[in-house]
Amino acid sequence: MSRVEIYTTALCGYCARAKRLLSAKGIGFEEIDVTFDPERRSEMTNRTGGRRTVPQIFIDGTPIGGSDELHALERNGELDGLLAA
Repeated sequence: MSRVEIYTTALCGYCARAKRLLSAKGIGFEEIDVTFDPERRSEMTNRTGGRRTVPQIFIDGTPIGGSDELHALERNGELDGLLAA
């Protein structure tokens, strides 16, 4: 199973939506809350090439984007393949 990391903040609807999809699929993930953690937020920004919005989701270290991108992968039937790698 792939390693999934998701950078989030408190009270973020898009973060909750992404986590709900992953949980519904039975996918475990590491949540990194950057709400009050500027070092982790900077780490997220560096890993994404400058993206500052949350959530930011990584599958096996590869950035896939946010909630919209995650749901697009699911709609297109591509998410399961990424997660199974």
